[in-house]
Amino acid sequence: MSKTYEIRPGQSIELLKELHILTREGRMNQDSRRKLKQVYHLFQFIEPLLKEAQLSHPDVHLVDHGAGKSYLGFILHDLFFRNAPGGGHIWGIESRDELVARSRELAARLGFGGMSFLNLSVADSISSAELPARIDVVTALHTCNTATDDAIRFALAKQARFIVLVPCCQAEVAAVLRKHKGRALAQSALTELWRHPLHTREFGSQVTNVLRCLQLESHGYQVNVTELVGWEHSLKNELIIATYKDLPRRRAGERLAEMLQTLGLEELGVRFFSGSAGRVSPA
Repeated sequence: MSKTYEIRPGQSIELLKELHILTREGRMNQDSRRKLKQVYHLFQFIEPLLKEAQLSHPDVHLVDHGAGKSYLGFILHDLFFRNAPGGGHIWGIESRDELVARSRELAARLGFGGMSFLNLSVADSISSAELPARIDVVTALHTCNTATDDAIRFALAKQARFIVLVPCCQAEVAAVLRKHKGRALAQSALTELWRHPLHTREFGSQVTNVLRCLQLESHGYQVNVTELVGWEHSLKNELIIATYKDLPRRRAGERLAEMLQTLGLEELGVRFFSGSAGRVSPA
């Protein structure tokens, strides 16, 4: 039996219209129901993390990297932060001026006081004084280029308890695989996995996320990988959720180093071994 998705009591109708989940007349159509399903599907992964963070301190701090139009931040504020007993705050990090201005205007119009929007790159946010020292949850959904890796660096530097990633645009590893392909073909039959250009791109994407998972595990995180939504919506919906558990780091760190060496990706070592001083080296 398929699940029926309906608007929850107390949700902001104006916000749902802004996000095109409702029509301007406040109605739902087939496309609206699909979007609402995606919203709730995403929220069901993040809500338990927010509740767990609340057990330590009620004012949960969440940073959303590569926020774009802050779709995720607004949904989280509407469904969780707006009525949370301890308040809490969401920071949307976005480098495009016009999107930051739009999000600030919409938050003011909706009365969403627990939201801030900063015109920063993900990399620059790591050292920005505009963000608090304590960050509980870091999200980065479909951030482009190396912004997902910058978000991981940010989370490690802030010692975030939870990290939620939907990676996108994983071209850097594929480029290095492509560069060394000729030499690798003579060394191992496994190179056939990425000999053809299409396979290079897809294999590079897969390897990138595997390396990210090992990186997080090498810093004491427990990592779970699943789908955000069904593949019929997008091919870029791998969801990585990392929870800091202070787990043993050595094995993951060794595997990370071995993978980089095996695949000829040693030049990316700085990228995948960087992080906070307290969680850099396997122990």
